[in-house]
Amino acid sequence: MKIFAERFKELRTERKLSQQDVAKELGVSPSVVCYWETDRSEPTAPNIVKIAEFFDASADYLLGIKNY
Repeated sequence: MKIFAERFKELRTERKLSQQDVAKELGVSPSVVCYWETDRSEPTAPNIVKIAEFFDASADYLLGIKNY
């Protein structure tokens, strides 16, 4: 899901966080974060919830359902 990859990376870079920083906070490996950002894999529903909570963003925004 390309829109997720773009928005996830945008949120990470806006906060000046490394992939390793985000991986540690979410409890995944840095390679998983890289795969999400490059659209090579998609996060599970529980991980989408973790990502939304961590970045204080809605799952709808991350998934491209809403633009805010």
